[in-house]
Amino acid sequence: MTRLRRGVPRERRPFGPFLMPSFRGAGSRGARGASGRARLLVMALVVALVATIMVGRLVQLQIVDGAKNATAAADINTRDVVVPAQRGRILAADGTVLVGNGSTTTLTISPQALARDDAPKVIARVASAIGRDPRSLLARTKACGTKGAAPSPVCFAGHPFEAVPIASDVEASAVNALLERPEAYPGIAVRPTATRTYGSRGDSLAQVAGYLTAATADDTDVATSGSGVPTLLGRTGVEKQYDAVLRGRDGKRSTAIGPDGTAQRQVADVPPVAGQDVVTSIRPAVQDAAAKALADGIAAARKRGQKAGSGSVVVLEANSGNVVAMTNQPTYDPSVWNGGVTQAEYDSLLDTRAGDPLTNRAMSVAGPPASTFKAFSLFAAAQTGVDPNGSYSCPSSVMIGNRSYSNFESQAHGTIDIPKALEVSCDTVFYRWAYDAWVKAGGVKASTDAPDPYASVAREFGYGARTGVDLPAEASGSLPDRATKRREWEATKAASCRRAKSGYPEIADKDRASYLTQVAKENCTSGYVVRAGDAVNFAIGQGDVAATPMQVATSFAALATNGRVPTPRVAVATARSDGSSQTVLPTPEARVLGLDARMYARELEGLKRAVSTGTASEAFRGFDLDAHPVYGKTGTAEVYGKHATAWFASFGGADEDGKRYVVVVRVDEGGEGGRTAAPIARSVWDALVRRSR
Repeated sequence: MTRLRRGVPRERRPFGPFLMPSFRGAGSRGARGASGRARLLVMALVVALVATIMVGRLVQLQIVDGAKNATAAADINTRDVVVPAQRGRILAADGTVLVGNGSTTTLTISPQALARDDAPKVIARVASAIGRDPRSLLARTKACGTKGAAPSPVCFAGHPFEAVPIASDVEASAVNALLERPEAYPGIAVRPTATRTYGSRGDSLAQVAGYLTAATADDTDVATSGSGVPTLLGRTGVEKQYDAVLRGRDGKRSTAIGPDGTAQRQVADVPPVAGQDVVTSIRPAVQDAAAKALADGIAAARKRGQKAGSGSVVVLEANSGNVVAMTNQPTYDPSVWNGGVTQAEYDSLLDTRAGDPLTNRAMSVAGPPASTFKAFSLFAAAQTGVDPNGSYSCPSSVMIGNRSYSNFESQAHGTIDIPKALEVSCDTVFYRWAYDAWVKAGGVKASTDAPDPYASVAREFGYGARTGVDLPAEASGSLPDRATKRREWEATKAASCRRAKSGYPEIADKDRASYLTQVAKENCTSGYVVRAGDAVNFAIGQGDVAATPMQVATSFAALATNGRVPTPRVAVATARSDGSSQTVLPTPEARVLGLDARMYARELEGLKRAVSTGTASEAFRGFDLDAHPVYGKTGTAEVYGKHATAWFASFGGADEDGKRYVVVVRVDEGGEGGRTAAPIARSVWDALVRRSR
């Protein structure tokens, strides 16, 4: 074993950045000197490299990224406050404010106070002090979708760090009493909340104008500020359709915050951009007359024993399609949305037993248009060879297959011409024409693509499709041609077959249950077939045909203009709130139909006689039809298990400038069209005539 000599130091040699021991003898001292110098050189290079990196990083931070980092630093030390933009107004054609802006007082509770165990007791004390239901206030504090929360939009849809609104439109005296005792009402504060004002026409335009609620997490297209001030969005009507125009753009005020958390100075100020006004074609005098006439007409029908649960009026300018008036019953006060509705209020707005006041029935609810539809079936009859100048038998009833189809109240009118058929609303003439066309097309053996002139003509006039009115939630109605029936049959065949086997044991009326079971059996095996009964009912606007008052109005606008089908519009322009400029909104081109000239002339004569001497004559007694001719058609739609639905569709000229207008009325379960709907329309025509004087 070799030992190291005592007193002789060990040599170390460089090994990368480390020094490794060497067991060489003293004779290697020259080598040690050289290696020392190498080590110093390596260390110098390392120091230089580190210094270079640090200087480069400093240059990047100060020069290259300086602006970005300065902004980030400012963000850390500033507080942003959103400055809400003023929402645009909704104006009538003459500039009258239909929907304006206001403010109300809203009570809030802080999230810190809400997290305390005694929060329910605090809210109960607040409810007692302001005379509100404590359960309603508490339900508002729950985040939407959580247990115990009220349904949207009543529940809280804001951010966790926002103050939660619990009550709005609170009297000033009650607010002051709460704020004077913070120890009893911890976390309770007050803030002004933007609201909408509606004036005297709020009820009559509630469904047309629409309403606002606070933005929720589902509104991903809306930037949230986290400021505690909710962004209000349009949910229905004009408020929704033109929300981007009305809303404007929020501003932002940035304030520098010192180390102690106090505001030091304002560092940036982006002013809000107010929303633009939306100018509509609504004419206040006509709107008021339509709303009053509808309410009065429904009340009168109820006195006669009709249920008359709901109804609508639509008034169009025939050439442009501009909506002059639109109103519904039942309706509601839209100011209920200011500050948020209560649970009870929200439930009542959606109550179908009360007529679903939230729904714009004029364009969102379709039903059989009844005899108003004959005005279009005439053009289909002309395509199948019916002579416009011919004479036709109008018996009280006709046999179609093994079933008898009757006139209204089984009246017979002998041999009549086409104008007379419209004047007295003879059904049996149309039954025979439609049946002959059905047989000619192949009857029950007709192919899916067999000619169907009645459906084709109706589709040309806009039935079975949305009109394109500039409001959301429009219904398309129903136009059951052969192709449609086959699609529906394929979708419902399984359910029909199940009912064919089980029947309808839940229905107490045995005759009704038996009838429905038989229908289910037919639908199970051959529900796609257009039967004779389907064809004849189609011709008079019954059976599965369904249309909205808006669809009927646009189709009658085409009759008023020799075949121009307009796209109805509520909004005609946008305007700056200061009135400095106005932009006219584009109007879609009308579709132009080629009407049979001879049949059109005979139809105009018949529609004119229906008002002067026919089914609507009683309603227009005393109206100056010579100076202001009105052309119209009544309709009485039969709906199983309900009172008949009353219709009246009309057009005429009322302005000195030659404009023509369309007035359509529907009263659900209102009874006869001539007795219930026509008098309502007469009142609207009175208003149109007064306007022209």
